[in-house]
Amino acid sequence: MPRKYLILLTVALGVIVLDQWTKYLVVRELTTRFDDRPTFGERLAAMYGEPPAPGFTGLHYRPKRHIEVSPNFFRLRYAENPGAAWGLFANLPPTARGLLFHVVSIAAVVLITWYFSRLSGTDPKERWALWGLPLVLGGAIGNYIDRIARAFVIDFLEAHWYDKAAWPSFNVADSAIVVGVGLLMVDAFVRKETPKEQEKSAEARP
Repeated sequence: MPRKYLILLTVALGVIVLDQWTKYLVVRELTTRFDDRPTFGERLAAMYGEPPAPGFTGLHYRPKRHIEVSPNFFRLRYAENPGAAWGLFANLPPTARGLLFHVVSIAAVVLITWYFSRLSGTDPKERWALWGLPLVLGGAIGNYIDRIARAFVIDFLEAHWYDKAAWPSFNVADSAIVVGVGLLMVDAFVRKETPKEQEKSAEARP
């Protein structure tokens, strides 16, 4: 297997596993969802095999506590996001919202995989895309698993400023996507052709 595909599989799977594992820990430690489910199998069934009732509003899993990492700046608190980033499209009807996210998620996976397949894997200038694309892919799949299992994404990382201003809650998958997009932005600048390179390319064409 080419080295670039090993990077793709390792990074993407690593993000997915870390994302789902942290969400499991958050549900176990910060909600009552697993309180009457002592075994690991029962907990997995409760988290992935029991979708919430359609039309339900509010939190599906009841919070029982939160963790103050830095009292004035950062905490771990269970949250649910039925929409996209920053809660976009959360007010759409569940059927329309579900269809939209299925189409967008599948299209994103296909596009990322296609773009990654076009990388040579040997050009040093490609290193930003070589690591950025798998991060975005892993993050997209991590959140898509949530949407398939329960129609909402579990968030728990909450950055704030003395509770006067707060960044929307996020998770490991979101973080991977942000870092991956950042690397792709760097890639766009690094691999941008200079005027001389463009002239050479034009001269080489028949």
